[in-house]
Amino acid sequence: MIPERIALWPGVAPGSEGLTLAERIDESSPEPDAFHDRSVCGVTVPSLEVLRPQIANRASILLAPGGAYSRVVFDKEGSEIARWLTTLGFTVFVLKYRLPGEGHAQQSDVPLQDAQRAIRLIRAQADDWTLDADRIGVMGFSAGGHLAASLVTRHQQNVYVQVDGADVLSARPDFAILIYPVINMRAPLVHAGSRLALLGDAPSAEQLGTYSCDEQVRTDAPPHFISVGADDAVVPVANSLSYYQALLAAGVSAELHVFEHGEHGHAIRFAQGPVGAWTRLLASWLATR
Repeated sequence: MIPERIALWPGVAPGSEGLTLAERIDESSPEPDAFHDRSVCGVTVPSLEVLRPQIANRASILLAPGGAYSRVVFDKEGSEIARWLTTLGFTVFVLKYRLPGEGHAQQSDVPLQDAQRAIRLIRAQADDWTLDADRIGVMGFSAGGHLAASLVTRHQQNVYVQVDGADVLSARPDFAILIYPVINMRAPLVHAGSRLALLGDAPSAEQLGTYSCDEQVRTDAPPHFISVGADDAVVPVANSLSYYQALLAAGVSAELHVFEHGEHGHAIRFAQGPVGAWTRLLASWLATR
C-alpha cells in the first residue's frame, strides 16, 4: 500500500510565514530493521497521508498521532493504526500537524488550525475520494487525543482566516475516537509536557479553561469511543473519566473502556493482555455507526 500525500494549505500555512525550520525525523526503535518507531518535528508543511482500503465503506477517519505536542509519532500511532483501519473499510488520513512550540503565530491554536483545515479539505473533496461527507470521524492518541477532542469541542471557532472554498464547510467530525487522551490542562489531571508545549510556562486561567476539553463539551458533540488504562502513569486516567462524564452530562452518546492494565501507549503493537481487546471493541463500535 503506497499512501498518497496531500498538502493541507495551498500556500504557506497561516502563521508560518517567514519561519524557517528544518524538519527532523527521529528513530526510537531498538530494532529499526524489524520495525520503525519514528517521530517528526520541525513541521512547516502540514500534510495528510492517505491510506485507502481495498473494499471501501465510504467512511473516513482523520488520524492524529500523539507526541506531547513536541513531536508527531507517525508509526505506532499513525501508519500502523491506519493500515488496520483500512482492513475495516475506512479511508484514513494521517495528519502531520505543526507543533505549537516551534515559532508559529497563534502558538496554541496551530495544531487545531491544521485539524480544522484537514476535516474541511476531506469534506470538500469527498466526492473525488468516493467518500460520504457526513461520515468523517477523528481519532487521536495521547496529545493527538487532545487535538481530536479540541476539534470536537472547538470546531466552530475561527482560528484562521479563510483561504479558499473548503473553509466555508463545517470542521465538525461525525464521530470521535480517543485513545489514552490528554484532556485537561489543570493540576492534578494535566500532562505537564503537553501543557508546556501548548500553552507555555505561565498560562492564564482563561487559557486553562479554553484548552481543557472536558470544560468545553457542547451538546452537538458526536458519538465517542474512549479507551484508557487505569494504570496510565503518564496521562492520568481521570482525564478520560472527566471527559466521559462531561459528554454524558451534555447528552452525548459515549462508550468508555477502562482497562486495569494498559499503561500509556497501548497502540496495536504495544497492547499486551486484555487491553489488546480495544481494537476488537472499537471495530464493533464502528460497525454500529
